[in-house]
This record gives sequence, C-alpha cells and structure tokens, in this order.
Amino acid sequence: MTWTNRPHRLHNAAMALALRTATPPGFASIAPDAAGMPLYRAVRRALLKAIEDGALAPGAALPNETELAAAFDVAIGTLRRAVDDLVAEHILVRRQGRGTFVATHTRDRFLFQFFHVERSDGLRDAPDVELLSFERVRMDEESAAALSTRAGTPAFRIENRLRLQGAAVVHDLIVIPAALFRGLTEKRLRERTSTIYHLYQSEFGVTVVRARERLRAVPADRATARALGTSPGQPVLQVRRTAIGLGGRPVEYRVSTIVTTAHDYVNLLSRPS
Repeated sequence: MTWTNRPHRLHNAAMALALRTATPPGFASIAPDAAGMPLYRAVRRALLKAIEDGALAPGAALPNETELAAAFDVAIGTLRRAVDDLVAEHILVRRQGRGTFVATHTRDRFLFQFFHVERSDGLRDAPDVELLSFERVRMDEESAAALSTRAGTPAFRIENRLRLQGAAVVHDLIVIPAALFRGLTEKRLRERTSTIYHLYQSEFGVTVVRARERLRAVPADRATARALGTSPGQPVLQVRRTAIGLGGRPVEYRVSTIVTTAHDYVNLLSRPS
C-alpha cells in the first residue's frame, strides 16, 4: 500500500467503524444466501425483532438509512422496501424532515385506525369512554379460541360504554390475558391519560398493530340494552374483534355492540399496491 492511498483507506475504515458503533446492537449483516427469503423480508424481520425485543422502543427513531443499510450489508433500496412494509402496517411512521420512528398509539391513531363508528352525516369524534366494570375472570371457550389459548386461562374482563355526541352508542366487552398485563388494576385503567391501546403499549409493552373483525346483526341482549338505554331485542350491530400484537400474537378479544339508529360503521377499503 502506498502512502498516498493509505489515508483514504484509513478514512473508509474509520467511517465503517463509526457506522457500526452508531447503530444499535442487534443489527447484523444479513447474508443473501442464508436468508431463505427475499432479502428485504429478512431486513423487515430483523427490524421487527428489534422492536419486539425493545431494542427500538415506541417513539424511538431509526438510525439513518446509511447506517442501517451498512449494518445489514444491504442496498439502500432493499432497506427502504423493508421500511415501507412496516410503515404500511403502522409499525413505523415517517415524519417529514425528522426521520422514521417506531409508531406509538395516540388518540388520533386509535380514532382513524381502530375506531370506525361515526354519525350518519359523516361526523367522526373520539368517543367518551366510561368504565362500567373491571374484574379478573377465567376465559370462556369463545374468548380463549380468539386469543389462541385454553378455556379457563386467567384474564381481565373490562366493560365500557362509549358515548358519541352525548349519546350512548357502543357497549364494549373486552377480554385480555392476565399474563400479558400483570399489575393492571381498575385504578390504572380509570386514570390512564390516553387510549387503552396506548396503556397497553406504554405500561405493558404490548403493541396492537392490526385487528381481525367479524360483523353481524343481532338483537340487543339485556346487558347491552341496559348499558345503551335501548330495548331488549332491538336490532344492533355486533363487532367481534381480535387485536393482533407484534409477532402476530392475539392480545385482546373485544365484542362491541353498536346502536346504528344515528350512527354507521365505516371502514376504508383499499387494494394493496
């Protein structure tokens, strides 16, 4: 090596070392022939694992593209495709001029991603949530099947009434595994400062990323009629939702009963690009 080339090579080595030390641990080179899948999917899986393991906490900024691409030893385009996938799933969020961050559950995100009830004239508001009951229970067959566990598994059962524009519109029955939410109390639930999904994420490390729902028309039972001030037997809309967390794990089973006299269930459907 000549003296004139040496400073340039030393500079490159120093840059490579700086990138390695600036990047959080857990991001390692991905060998194309060892991935067993398209390379961008292997990068996506590595990023998702870092989020699941807490190496990238909710609200944390991702290292810049150059650092991450160097850590994974992949092209910038491969990295961007992996990040695009996670942005589309609302696991990551891009903020113009600031970078890419691990998504956090906010009131706005809950309203537009997970709450689909609006007034028939199109007015959409965040609901006022009233806790009706909180108890420790054993899962029945239905909730256990939805949460991929056994009947009798310890759980918390939460009953809420949701008001929109002052009217009681939604009656929620929520079942969550006690093992995922150790230390949850009625006091913590009542005194939360944001949505219940924000509570899951910020205090228990459980991040809801998507949900699977089934809808049907049913007659209102007595509990729903009492909670919503309607008549038993009145037709209502019932939504059975299983909330899915990071890693594809079901974390919440919710049965929402909705009075549709003045409100609709509205969902935006789109085809994948």
